[in-house]
Amino acid sequence: MIDFYTWTTPNGRKVSILLEELGLDYEVHAININQGEQKKPEFLKISPNNKIPAIVERDTGLSLMESGAILVYLAEKYGKFLPTGQAGRARVMEWLMWQMGGFGPMLGQTHHFLHFNSGQSKYAEIRFSEETKRLYSILNNRLEGRDYICDNYTIADMSCWPWVARYEWQRIDLADYPNVRTWYKRLLDRSAVQNGYHIPRNMGEIPQG
Repeated sequence: MIDFYTWTTPNGRKVSILLEELGLDYEVHAININQGEQKKPEFLKISPNNKIPAIVERDTGLSLMESGAILVYLAEKYGKFLPTGQAGRARVMEWLMWQMGGFGPMLGQTHHFLHFNSGQSKYAEIRFSEETKRLYSILNNRLEGRDYICDNYTIADMSCWPWVARYEWQRIDLADYPNVRTWYKRLLDRSAVQNGYHIPRNMGEIPQG
């Protein structure tokens, strides 16, 4: 059994999607970041960086924070969604790190300035909007002629999809990135993706792309 600490964010949904794909038993603990619950001492013992998501394995006592680390750990432990061959594994890690280092953080800033604080900084809006479009173009190019980011469906896809699911917050029209749109809708057809999106609570209709 896994204790899963999360909220309705792209980073949280990465892990909930993987948990659903793996079919693992887990208990959800909603950490309402809008009310500062991530700063409570009991949560900081699990996630010292006061960020969701985090997990605790009851049988081993292992606790992990950081979504990328959790994805790799679970994929390796259960032998799914991360190739074991050196080249294949490296490719998935490449795109996972791309998401962790660029796609996620930059789109997060776009949410901050364009969605939550529109009109506060024209410079920031232009900067992060243009960077978001650049990153979408990179993903669109990568998906040319591909069903998935790498050779098969992996944690690289799971890490990127929840960020694309907030395309409306980013003022992105997926029609401008047809390969991303096709990939997005392909993953949306997966029941694990649909179920994972609504952890820890149902958020209404998932954006359809």
